[in-house]
This record gives sequence, structure tokens and C-alpha cells, in this order.
Amino acid sequence: MKWLILFGFFAALSLLVMQMARAGELPKVGEAAPGFELPDQHGVVHGLQQYAGKWLVLYFYPKDDTPGCTQEACAFRDDLHKLAAMGAVVIGISVDDSQSHAEFAEKYHLPFPLLADKSGAVAARYGALLDLLVFKVAKRYTFLIDPQGRIAKVYLKVETSRHSTEVIEDLKALIAKGK
Repeated sequence: MKWLILFGFFAALSLLVMQMARAGELPKVGEAAPGFELPDQHGVVHGLQQYAGKWLVLYFYPKDDTPGCTQEACAFRDDLHKLAAMGAVVIGISVDDSQSHAEFAEKYHLPFPLLADKSGAVAARYGALLDLLVFKVAKRYTFLIDPQGRIAKVYLKVETSRHSTEVIEDLKALIAKGK
């Protein structure tokens, strides 16, 4: 009887681990970007379909108003005119709530949407969620999504001081290739 209970426990545990692994799979270049519908810092809901026909810089970040996240957000803010000139929009996502996003955006004059993924469900669909059961945080990942809604580039190692510049360079190259 003990063996049966032990077997059941390990079977359930392995199923849980497999489900967590699947939820954390990264979308690959060329695949359709996972959809989302989340509120921004003003309570306005944004969905992937709203950005059809535009390049989308969808960046996940750990926490509002922390040094690395502030540096990354301010760099996107400062380079927003370059991105907009190429037909790109920027959206940040973290598991912080809309109120936290509103304070962060106001403090640093961030003119782009910061989406509140409080449950972490969207971050999980992008493989960008670190779920420690009692604590969830978005990983610092960025996805460049093409005008057709496909993943064009994935950034897993982000250096906050130069990430915006890196995205701009890659976007120029993708546009030049006609992607």
C-alpha cells in the first residue's frame, strides 16, 4: 500500500512539473505571439490584436521603480521617437498592479503603456514568469513582434543600459530585410 501511495505522489509531482515546464515555454521566432488582454496604468485594457500592422516591443520586467527596471524604461522612453519612426510601439509588462504602474510612469514620465499582469498568466505564456509559489516576478525578457503578430526576435539576456539601442538596431535590420 505504501508503494502505491508513493507512486501516486511521484506521478502527481511529475505531472505538476511537466505542466509548469509547458507553461514556461518560450515562443519561438516565426511563431504567432501569444495573445493578451491586460489593463495599463490608467485601467485601459490592451490586447495584442490592437497592434496588428505595427511592430511591437513587448518587454517584461521584474518590478516598478527598481534601478534596472527604471534604467530600461527610461531608455525606451528616450528612444521612443526612433522606434515610432520605424512603426514600432513599446509596451512594458510586469506582475505589479496598475496603481504601482501609474506611480512609476508618472515619476519617470513614461509615455507608453505598462500592463498589469497581476496573476502572471501572460508572462507565463511568454516563458517570462518566475513563479516561486509565494512570490511571482516577471523575468527581464523582450519580444519583438512583427506587424503580422509573429515573434521576430527574442531577448533573454538584457543589458538595461543598452537594450533599447539593441532593439532599434535589430528592428532596422529586420525592416531592411523586409521581414
